[in-house]
Amino acid sequence: MEKNSIDTQEPDKEESFAEMLEQSFPVEAQLEPGDQVEAVIVKLTPEWTFLGLGAKSEGFIDSKELKDESGAFTVKEGDMIKAYFLSSENNEKLFSTKLGTGAAANKHLEAAFQNGIPVEGSVLKEIKGGFEVKVAGGSRAFCPYSQMGLQRAAQPDEYLGKRLSFKITEYQKDGRNIVLSNRSILEEERRELMEAMKTSLKKDMVVKGTVTSIQKFGAFVDIGGIEGLIPVAEIDWSHVDQVSDALAPGQEVEVKVISIDWDENRISLSIKALLPDPWESSAASFPEGSTHKGTIARLAKFGAFVTLAPGVDGLVHISKLGGGKRISHPGEAVSEGDRIDVTVESIDPDNHRISLAPALTSGQEKDMVEEEALLKKYVHKPSKSSSKGSLGTLGDAFKAKLAERSRK
Repeated sequence: MEKNSIDTQEPDKEESFAEMLEQSFPVEAQLEPGDQVEAVIVKLTPEWTFLGLGAKSEGFIDSKELKDESGAFTVKEGDMIKAYFLSSENNEKLFSTKLGTGAAANKHLEAAFQNGIPVEGSVLKEIKGGFEVKVAGGSRAFCPYSQMGLQRAAQPDEYLGKRLSFKITEYQKDGRNIVLSNRSILEEERRELMEAMKTSLKKDMVVKGTVTSIQKFGAFVDIGGIEGLIPVAEIDWSHVDQVSDALAPGQEVEVKVISIDWDENRISLSIKALLPDPWESSAASFPEGSTHKGTIARLAKFGAFVTLAPGVDGLVHISKLGGGKRISHPGEAVSEGDRIDVTVESIDPDNHRISLAPALTSGQEKDMVEEEALLKKYVHKPSKSSSKGSLGTLGDAFKAKLAERSRK
């Protein structure tokens, strides 16, 4: 089909396009297949889009490449786009935004390999070691698992039937052996996004994102084309044992940016930072000397952590467990999930620390009161004439008994 040249006789368009054409790719240089240019869109038609290349030269591109699924253009006249030079016929230069669509054909695959031009392909099926992919001209290619996506998918079949962009990493036997990489395309896109976001993304910003994957140490979240990590400790104020109990792939979340390391391309995020801090009211809720009922949340060698309220845990040291008997591990006295009455011995809200002790039962408190009353009645100071070898008073016996009870 003959492609008509663009009409440049309209005076109002000629002036505006002229300025953009001056900034476009200088076409005096000889173009080779695979060369990338930046050109201005000077005319859109249903079948072809015409590009201004400067020096009164023009190129064209299949309009299908610039339309969305509904058939509407995603660009407009005057926009600058990047395109790859494919071939020249009758001084008409054919371009493509990526190979494998529109006018691109199988004969361009080798040029794409040599020049690093992206190609489009449909993922047909899963085979040993990766995927079979159909690219331009009906050629079959192979993409290893490690080169599909930025991270290995838990369910590889999620790629089946999808049309994705790839780079050709191997081209052998006249196209009978083609190896692809989708990951390299995504990594390049992420690098470009990283550069763009260096000026816009700042620490303490609140952004929205989508959970992309769940790991033991946290969850990765897409925050606009790049990923950040929510460490497990930043998911909630309450202790989170399994990340999957709190978050799921595809879940939308609102997060706060708590740190950025552009050198390592690491962004740390937090959900917890956007939630009310339960420790702010802990001093009023759990004053020293108060008694509360809590739940054994987890055990450590040095004691048992007790949840007093969501996000507020206190510690009962191992020396205070076992009813006065020496134990080697808290598990000998209590188990996770046990309900226990505890008394607050000390509280440090700034450092999120509460020291606890098992609370006395009503029966133990009654015994203590009675024994203290007996001590007050019978214990007396020894007279000066008392001999050093005295066997002691009745009060000494009660005092010993009280000490024995406190150890039980």
